[in-house]
Amino acid sequence: MKLYAPSTIKELKEKHGFRLSKSLGQNFLTDKNIIDHIIEDSLISQNDLVIEIGPGIGVLTAEAAQVAAKVIAIEIDQGLIPILQETLREYDNVTVVNQDVLKTDLKELIRENHCGGVRIIGNLPYYITTPILMKILEDRVPADSITVMMQKEVADRIKSAPGNKTYGALSVAVQYYCTVEQILSVSREVFIPQPKVDSTVLRMDVRKEHPVELTDEKVFFQCIKAGFEQRRKTLLNSLSGTAGLGKDAIRDILAVAGIDPVRRPETLDLREFAAIANFMVDYTKDHQE
Repeated sequence: MKLYAPSTIKELKEKHGFRLSKSLGQNFLTDKNIIDHIIEDSLISQNDLVIEIGPGIGVLTAEAAQVAAKVIAIEIDQGLIPILQETLREYDNVTVVNQDVLKTDLKELIRENHCGGVRIIGNLPYYITTPILMKILEDRVPADSITVMMQKEVADRIKSAPGNKTYGALSVAVQYYCTVEQILSVSREVFIPQPKVDSTVLRMDVRKEHPVELTDEKVFFQCIKAGFEQRRKTLLNSLSGTAGLGKDAIRDILAVAGIDPVRRPETLDLREFAAIANFMVDYTKDHQE
């Protein structure tokens, strides 16, 4: 059964009385070359556990099952479960979980099913891409990589470098946890139904060690959030109030870090944000003693 064929998708929908949910951002991939490309560049090996987010009718799931030790597909839509049971019935190494991934304990799921490496794949709904990614990263889910399709605009933000308009808090956060590689661009024309935007597939390889040393990770992320919430302001103004520090303290911290207080947050790289955060912690300790 060619699950990517429009005729197959239509047949399965009619057979099971399935209706697409706009609220869940459901779009089914119909290009076999793209499917193969995603699986190949996910770097799945025969010893790996694959966790797929949003399997749809099982297009990627079936392909992953042929190369991985085990696949766990997490699908929120109850209406797709009977379809998945049909399309994946020949694969005894696939488990379908009818849950919301944002409410799923992925670390426990991995502990219960661990076999080798862990690869996360999926075609993420546009409206919830960032919350899903940040849940995986902030929860320290022990995955080797995350290879997912997402809206091009979100992918551009994730892989952006300092100085670009698309560079922001999401860029810094993801790049702190991962190295990011663009796998391929995907036209909106290869989906049923056709979305209004094009997509991009990124592979995010989870770092074994973070690229910067932090005294307090919480303060680091407070700096990032404060900086980009008011990105048109200078660093001195946007960071004032962060970690309870006033403008005079921020001015002193930036001076010690060797960073011009009139720079904009989008010009700072990971190391500069880390330096500011670490000096903030030092400053606070020094002035509490």
